[in-house]
Amino acid sequence: MESADFRGEETPLVVENSPIQSRRKHTRDVHILSSAFLLIFLAYGAAQNLETSLNTEDDLGTISLGILYLSFTFFSLVASPVVQAMGSKNALLLGTTGYWLFIAANLKPTWYTMVPASLYMGFAASIIWVGQGTYLTSTARSHARDNNLHEGTVIGHFNGEFWGMFACHQLIGNLVSLAMLRDGTGGSTSGTTYLFSVFLISMTLGTTLMCFLHKRDGKGEEDPQGSSLSFYASLLSLSKSIITPLFDVRMLLIIPLMAYSGLQQAFVWAVYTKYIVTPTLGVSGVGGAMAVYGAFDAICSLTAGRLTSGVKSITIIVSGGVLLQAIIFLWILLLYSPVSGALGIIYPLIMAALLGIGDGVLNTQLSALLGIFFKNDTEGAFAQLKVWQSASIAVVFFINSYISLQAMLIIMLAAIVVSYGAFVFLSLREKAFPSSSS
Repeated sequence: MESADFRGEETPLVVENSPIQSRRKHTRDVHILSSAFLLIFLAYGAAQNLETSLNTEDDLGTISLGILYLSFTFFSLVASPVVQAMGSKNALLLGTTGYWLFIAANLKPTWYTMVPASLYMGFAASIIWVGQGTYLTSTARSHARDNNLHEGTVIGHFNGEFWGMFACHQLIGNLVSLAMLRDGTGGSTSGTTYLFSVFLISMTLGTTLMCFLHKRDGKGEEDPQGSSLSFYASLLSLSKSIITPLFDVRMLLIIPLMAYSGLQQAFVWAVYTKYIVTPTLGVSGVGGAMAVYGAFDAICSLTAGRLTSGVKSITIIVSGGVLLQAIIFLWILLLYSPVSGALGIIYPLIMAALLGIGDGVLNTQLSALLGIFFKNDTEGAFAQLKVWQSASIAVVFFINSYISLQAMLIIMLAAIVVSYGAFVFLSLREKAFPSSSS
C-alpha cells in the first residue's frame, strides 16, 4: 500500500508538453510576434509617412523610399534560402537591424546616410517578412496539429491577430507623431531628433521582445537547434527556390493580387495623402487621416481573420475588400472634388476608413491563402509575396511625381480588374478541381 502511495506521489501533476501547455506556447508566440512587429512598425510606418515631408531637399525622402523598395524587391528573390538557412526566428532578429538603421539615419538625413540605410533596409525587410510569414504559418500548423483543429481556420485566426495588431501601428505611430510635432517643430532639428529617438527606443523594445520567441522550422515543428541546412547548401538551391513557385499555376494566379496589394498600399502612402488629405486637411492632417486608416485596417484584419476557414471564405472576404476599394477609386475619379467645411473633413476620413478595410482584407487573406496552398515551400511563397508587393510599391514612388491623379486612378482600377479576375478564376478552379497543398 505504501508502495502504491509512493508511486502516486511521484506522478507529476502536470505532464510536460501537455495539450494545454502546447496551446499556450503557440498562442504565446503569436502574441509576442504581433507585439514586437507593432513596436517596430509604429516607428517605421510613421517615419515613412513623414519621409517625403521632412526630407524634401532634392527629393531625398521620395528617392530614398524608392531605393528602399527596389532593394526590397531584389533581395526578396534571395530571401527564401537565407531564411531556411538561418531559421525563421534568427531571420526575424536580423531583419530588425535594417529598420533600426533606417530610423537612425533619419537623425542626420543626407545622401551619405539615407541611401546606404535604404539599401540595407531593403535586404533586412525581405528577411524579416519572409521570416514572419514562415514563422506565423508554422506556429499555426503546430497549434492545429497538437489540438486537432482545422488548419485553415487556425491559420486564419493567427493571421487575423497578427495583422490586426500590425495595423494598429498606423494608428499609434501617427498619433505619436501628431502629439510630438503638434507645436510646429516638424521642420526643426530638435523636434525631429526627439521624435526619431523615441522611435529608436520603440524598435529596441520590439527587437528585445522577439528574443523570447521559440525557434521553429518551416514545417511547424519546434527547432531548438536551428536549421540543419548549411548556408552554402541553401544558396545552391537559390535558383530553384525562385523559379519553382512560378511553375505552379496557383502562384501565377495569385501574383496579380500580390502586386495589387502593394499598389494599393503605395497609393495610400504617396497619392491619397498628397492629393486628397493635404489639400483639405493640410500636412498636419496626414497623421489623423492615417490614424483612421490604421484603426479600420486593424479592426478589419481581426474580423477577417476570425471569418477565414478556407478558399471559399477567402474568396468572399477578398471580394468585399476589393469592391470597397474600387468604389473609392471610382468616387475620386468621377465625382470627388475638394470642398470646404465639415464635408471637407469627413470625405477624406471616409476614404481612409474604406481603404484601410481593403488593406486589412488583402493582408490577412493573402497570407492565409499562401499558408494553405504552399505547405512545402512556405519561405518561397512568402518571398514571392514580398517580391511583387515591394516592386509595385517602388513603381508608385518613382512614377508618382510624373503622372496625374486621374492616370494613377485608372491604373488602380485596371489592376483591380486583372488581379480580381485572376483570383476568381483560381477560386473557381479550386472548387472544380480541388488540389492538395504543395
